[in-house]
Amino acid sequence: MQDTILPSRFARAGLAAALLAAGLTGNALASSHREAPSITGTPKVDATDFYMFRSYEADRSGYVTLIANYLPLQDPYGGPNYFKMDPNAMYEIHIDNDGDAEEELTFQFRFTNTLKDIKVPALGTEVSIPLTQAGPISKVNDPNSNVRETFTLDVVRGDRRTGSKSSVMNGGSATFDKPVDNIGTKTFANYAAYAAQHVYTVNLPGCSMPAKVFVGQRKDPFAVNLGTIFDLVNAPVGLITDPAQINAAGPGDLDDKNVTTLSLEVHRDCLTTTAGAAADNPAAVIGGWTSASLRQGRLLSGSPKNTALENASLNAGPWTQVSRLGMPLVNEVVIGLKDKDRFNASEPSGDGQFAGYVTNPTLPVLLDAVLNLGGAAPTNAGRVDLQTVFLTGIVGVNQMTAVTASEMLRLNTAIDPVAFASQNRLGIVGNILAGGTDNAGFPNGRRPKDDIVDISLIAVMGGLCVANGDANVLGFGAECKPSAVPLGATAFKLHDAVDQAAAAASLSTSFPYLATPIGGAN
Repeated sequence: MQDTILPSRFARAGLAAALLAAGLTGNALASSHREAPSITGTPKVDATDFYMFRSYEADRSGYVTLIANYLPLQDPYGGPNYFKMDPNAMYEIHIDNDGDAEEELTFQFRFTNTLKDIKVPALGTEVSIPLTQAGPISKVNDPNSNVRETFTLDVVRGDRRTGSKSSVMNGGSATFDKPVDNIGTKTFANYAAYAAQHVYTVNLPGCSMPAKVFVGQRKDPFAVNLGTIFDLVNAPVGLITDPAQINAAGPGDLDDKNVTTLSLEVHRDCLTTTAGAAADNPAAVIGGWTSASLRQGRLLSGSPKNTALENASLNAGPWTQVSRLGMPLVNEVVIGLKDKDRFNASEPSGDGQFAGYVTNPTLPVLLDAVLNLGGAAPTNAGRVDLQTVFLTGIVGVNQMTAVTASEMLRLNTAIDPVAFASQNRLGIVGNILAGGTDNAGFPNGRRPKDDIVDISLIAVMGGLCVANGDANVLGFGAECKPSAVPLGATAFKLHDAVDQAAAAASLSTSFPYLATPIGGAN
């Protein structure tokens, strides 16, 4: 990021501290796994994480990678059916490229799970097998796979329901194969090689540069001390404020879990309104989020079909959104329990209804109480600091051409990517404090290596106001100052004792970036 964007050394230092705190509305502590009451009953459409970043694979720096993870907490041994996607659902990734908090571009995924009904001779009779596989699997649509999992991908320009829709083609077909989940080493001699056969190079309608798409199971990349945190932050204050203890809890509670990934790599000029826009041009910034929808009506069938899977219900009526995720962690620990389902059904353009959760966040109060800190919640009224970063984007970094207060992940597509090994786990902030050149991390989008939990913990306890100083150098309001932050500089030492960078060691440096899923026989 050049000095034309961050005009002075003083501003850079202040912004560094501000961005370190930019976990936004106190959205800390865990990824979006089972975050709302209703979604717990439909895990196949539960979005866990959304990533959006400039591709850091060699020779792909002109591209943006979009990753939407679904179906949380997959135990690798969860057979015999494993974790197929819902053919009665619509999964979508949305892009806002003009700042109106409405989608201008949507990528729609639909799934079909077709039963091959492999039979074997049993005492002289051909009988259907009870398993997903009849033997080792090594190639796309392998004969030994008892279920063929496929998907379609459509590009919608304009409103996601009424806009112009075009199919993405796989050669002469509109159907793509999804790999079978990683059952184990006897079924898959080399699962990584098998899954790689399902990375497709495609031509997106309306885009002159070829894109890539992959849909399949991956190892959950998110590192968090989940059980401890939801047990009223059951950790000593001295530990979570000691930077030397950043990895005290090991790899985290999700280290043995898988997720299902919808991944796209699209040239940045196909996502923005102005091709080749410079980093100091708001036209280079896009907003993104993922959602899942089900049909409004569902009738359980007393006689399920036997020719395909998951036909135990009849589904009809208009699409109804049941899951939404942009910035990480918002619905899980920011939105009040009574409004969590409503947030999942909402769109960014309607986020005004949830503004009170931003201006009067409850998480600082809860943290103060359960950690017995004796009045550590920030006192600046209205939390203008959080509103600015969370709802509008940061001026000169990732604020869009028009400014519509709304929750979504925002990315400046003109800021150059940084090779994986050189990425700072604290994103832009950690990089500036270290005097580096990595300006491509959270909250400027989100990469799998970015430690959003540690960044976010600092935000909820007032780091933005410490950075703003008494002179309001960052424009967060006169009340947003160090004296409004009882923890003071201690806020910058907060962490969850799980190091995202250490957990990221297994990540790939090429598309689709997330690691090979854990096998069921491990």
